[in-house]
Amino acid sequence: MSDVELISKKSFSDIDSEIIDRFMEFQQALIDKDEAKLNEILTEKYELIHMSGKKQTKQEFIGEIMDGTLNYYKSEIIEPTILWDDDERPTLIADVTLTAKVYGINGKWTLDTTVDFEKIDGKWYFSKWDN
Repeated sequence: MSDVELISKKSFSDIDSEIIDRFMEFQQALIDKDEAKLNEILTEKYELIHMSGKKQTKQEFIGEIMDGTLNYYKSEIIEPTILWDDDERPTLIADVTLTAKVYGINGKWTLDTTVDFEKIDGKWYFSKWDN
C-alpha cells in the first residue's frame, strides 16, 4: 500500500503522467527513507528550499532524512499542474500535504510546491523543490 495519494479530477497526458508518477515515487522514497532511490531521482545540483526559506543541497537533505531529522509519513498531492518551458524541463506545481515530524515537530503541512524536472538519458530527475 502506498503512503502517497494523488487527489485530482484532471486527466493527464502520458508525458504529464510520467512526471506525476516520478514525483509520487519520490514522495514514497521520502517516507521509506530509501536513500538509493532518493540519490537516483535527485540531480547532483538539486536544491530544496524549505517553507522557512532554509536551503539544502541534495547531500544535506538526504542526510537529514536518513538521520531522522526529517521524517515523512504520508503525502497527498492535490491537483497538480505540469508547465513546460521546453520538452526537457517541465515544472510540477501542486499543493502537497505532508504528515511528518520535521526538526522535532509533528504536524500536517500543506505546501505550495514547485518542482523543476530535467530529462536525462530518457528519465526524469528533480533539480529543485521549492515549498
